Amino acid sequence: MTKNMKLLYKMLCALLTGGLVMVSCNTDDLQNLDINPQAVTEIDMNFLFTAAQLGAASGGSAGDNRFIDWRTNIGMCGYAIQHLANGGQGGIFPGDRYTHNAETAAAPFQFMYGDQLKNIAEILKQTGTGGFAEGQNQNMRQASRILRVFLFHRLTDYYGRIPYFEALSATATEPVFFPSYDNQSAIYADLLKELSEATAALNSSAPDEGFSDSDLYYGGDVDKWRKWGYSLMLRLAMRISNVDQATADSFVSQAVSGGVFASNDDNTWVQMDIGPSEWQNQNGISRAFFPGDGGQPSYLSKTLVDWLKGDDQNSVADDDPRLMIISGGIADWTPTDFTPIDVNPLNQKGMPNGKDQAGLDDFEGFAVDARATYSRINFLMMQDDEPYQLMNYGEVELLLAEAAERGIGGVTGAQAHYEAGVKASMQMYTPYDASLTVDDAAVTAYLANYPYGVAKPALEMVGEQLWMNKFLNWWEAWSDWRRTGFPQLTAVDFPGNETNGTIPVRLRYPTEEIANPNFDPTKTTPDEYTTLVWWAGGTD
Repeated sequence: MTKNMKLLYKMLCALLTGGLVMVSCNTDDLQNLDINPQAVTEIDMNFLFTAAQLGAASGGSAGDNRFIDWRTNIGMCGYAIQHLANGGQGGIFPGDRYTHNAETAAAPFQFMYGDQLKNIAEILKQTGTGGFAEGQNQNMRQASRILRVFLFHRLTDYYGRIPYFEALSATATEPVFFPSYDNQSAIYADLLKELSEATAALNSSAPDEGFSDSDLYYGGDVDKWRKWGYSLMLRLAMRISNVDQATADSFVSQAVSGGVFASNDDNTWVQMDIGPSEWQNQNGISRAFFPGDGGQPSYLSKTLVDWLKGDDQNSVADDDPRLMIISGGIADWTPTDFTPIDVNPLNQKGMPNGKDQAGLDDFEGFAVDARATYSRINFLMMQDDEPYQLMNYGEVELLLAEAAERGIGGVTGAQAHYEAGVKASMQMYTPYDASLTVDDAAVTAYLANYPYGVAKPALEMVGEQLWMNKFLNWWEAWSDWRRTGFPQLTAVDFPGNETNGTIPVRLRYPTEEIANPNFDPTKTTPDEYTTLVWWAGGTD
């Protein structure tokens, strides 16, 4: 068990046992009989911060930590952007056939508001003006603001308009129990403002106050947090660049000047653990796929495998070096063993999207045994204590390449940024297993096979590499695809689908939001999977 996991466990135990302490009564206590002695008036900031960080990976520190990954990250996003395919092999897969699943649509809204963002709101309240920790835990406060941006930007990217400015204010002096929905443009403007202020306010000389022990991401390293803040600023600025280039120009320039990720050493990883509880500390993606636990099928999409195998499907000479990192081969995976059947790169085969068993049989021309036919996600990336990645240096370099190509924020050197982004993306998998390495020579050969701006138009190449970079981080791959249009995916048209045969571009709101009098589908744009969010060209 890691030091931070032990800390979280001890804090949880302390909170639980602390509620059992009995206090003797005397006459001096009579004046306090109208006060609930078990009411929480002071909450350990370290506990809340660690819990919020852990919840940001795999969806929730309270409850099933695989829920959002299983339902939404995998079930919608991983299938919709054709990294994964299902073929009716079980699990939850609305993104494979464009169907509706209420849990998939509701999971981010329920868990992120009800868990991670709630914890962060309490930290900001207690460390702000009038809070019991006012003036204390200041680096934790700024880091919490950065994490809050990360979570809210994920949430608005899923749905578009969401409660933001009045959200999570039920404990305020003047609580708002039914928050209004805000325009995505206003939300993004405030998220960028928050990043600008929080990164500037981080202070390496401030007292630690437990920050280094409670910080799962960077162990209290303020410089690393600052880099992540500016890297998120770059991501958010580029996310809105198609609809507000003036703002994108300003914040891309600020992010670069402030200092974004400079190597894979800066990547934002969440260290997971086997114990003490599988529901909080284990990797939710791994648990969602593991047979006998989540049981979500782990077959790779034909679109992805064909792309990794390159222009010549019958030669390994032009393969992407990530082919046999992402693929563990055609294999039999049971609760007790992962048994490769065929690990020859030439024979790797992806499952077509949008098929049931009959569709697979018809497509292949034989009775398909999926286990013996299609490539699976590499088992070496699927252990329950695998680290969980939130953002990486490869993405940053690819975004800089796009910015340079489009003349945004004064960035130059598109090809150099692109090549650095491809290299970093290929060489970032060793935290899963030391064997998942790609040497410099393999990267150089790949870049020579597919020269920048020659093999395809430059922006298309950047978009495709962003898509590939986000394997496992499928909600972000979905957002990149919705914004760039790359790669050019072919939609499926499974009978009875919800989208008339178009790839979903947002989530539906949870049905319980009908109880919020401020929820009005006519003002939140049509509540359909086909409605574009603002930054993708939809109405605000």
